[in-house]
Amino acid sequence: MKGLPDLQAWALFAKVAETGSFARAAAACQVSQATVSKAISRLEARMKTTLIHRTSRRLTLTDSGRSALDRATRILEEGEAIEAEVTEHSQALRGRVRVSAPMSFGLARLAPLLPGFMTLHPEVQLDVQFNDAQVDLLADHFDLALRIARLADSSLLARRLCGVRVMLVGAPAYLDAHGRPRHPRDLQAHQALHYSYARHGVTWHFRHPRLGEFSQFMPTRLQVNNADALMPALRAGLGLALQPEFLVWPDLQSGALETVLAPWAVEPLALHAVTPPGRNRPARVQAFIDYVAAALQEEPWAQAAARSA
Repeated sequence: MKGLPDLQAWALFAKVAETGSFARAAAACQVSQATVSKAISRLEARMKTTLIHRTSRRLTLTDSGRSALDRATRILEEGEAIEAEVTEHSQALRGRVRVSAPMSFGLARLAPLLPGFMTLHPEVQLDVQFNDAQVDLLADHFDLALRIARLADSSLLARRLCGVRVMLVGAPAYLDAHGRPRHPRDLQAHQALHYSYARHGVTWHFRHPRLGEFSQFMPTRLQVNNADALMPALRAGLGLALQPEFLVWPDLQSGALETVLAPWAVEPLALHAVTPPGRNRPARVQAFIDYVAAALQEEPWAQAAARSA
């Protein structure tokens, strides 16, 4: 015998035996009566034996049909159990949500949101991995990833949660000592602090509303793979850095840092929730995305990015 077992046909056979009628089996399985009849005929042709005697008044199982019935019934029951379990798992707010998030955003902005979500949904378990490197959602078995980027086209599903402005910032003491640049070309005289995963490497790109675009290569004194690690050097007045606004917002409000080069600006990014292919996200994953999206709308840096868009 070649090929896979005809599991659908065996399940329909079990339903015919249970209901005693092709018509009732078709109605119970929400298929046509012709589909049921063809499935039984396929089985009989495959097995080279008759499973059901058909008369105008009744159906009866043959000896072969009776010997196959127990296993066919188990096929039907297991299939129904699998679908019920998967449906409950996908629709109920319980189970694990595995999340990948950038380190700086994750620690500064996502981690404070987790207790509220956990309190609201006590049967959901969170597994949050902070990593600035981009993970493979499918290979690494993540339900979703939070990514700050301009996303390239892909088979992944993405939902934009909020805008993220990237600011050129420095400490007032550094700017007092080295001058406040007015044009990106003035940055040649300045020290750069650099984030390793920056989209354009060590070349900084700016755009002016009237003067257009300008790019400046910036040799760096300090390069790190996590933007948080630049903050002590920034505050100590050791250079300038391009930093996401959510990370420097408190320092900008306190005056520990200030923005540089306005109205020149870096192309804004956005925070996205990215999930694997497939239109139906499990309810627990959708609930987490919705919760984070709603909470971020209250963040002042996200509101400022929305106003500037």
